Amino acid sequence: MTGRLSSAQPYAIGLFRIVVGLLFACHGAASLFGVLGGAMGGGTIPAGTWPGWYAAVIQLVGGSLVLLGLGTRAAAFISSGSMAYAYFDVHQSAALWPIQNGGELSVLFCWTMLLLVFTGSGALGLDQLLAGRTASATEDKRASEPVAA
Repeated sequence: MTGRLSSAQPYAIGLFRIVVGLLFACHGAASLFGVLGGAMGGGTIPAGTWPGWYAAVIQLVGGSLVLLGLGTRAAAFISSGSMAYAYFDVHQSAALWPIQNGGELSVLFCWTMLLLVFTGSGALGLDQLLAGRTASATEDKRASEPVAA
């Protein structure tokens, strides 16, 4: 049983990454474009507003990159940091615990993105596809080089 679960781990991480990336990107799209209910119940965040607009850009771009599995570790690292900032700057001042200050989503996104920094994209990501192409191109190049005696 453990062996079967271990062999499915890259696919589970890949699906996890896709769901988290999609949800994170949706938050950015809602804030920037007013779709999916808009920012905080409607509307958009004015361009250049600190820190909300910048956070929304990080959410949209970082979430999209994580969703695609392209530069996953770097995108997840920046996204995790933005959510840590959001929690400590916006939510922490209201109360100590996330359940009290409305910061549960920031904490969850922060820790899930941090997990992706360490696990990578898993299966089904563009990182893996591009790494496979690079590795096969390198192997092809080595195979075609003459062997010196």
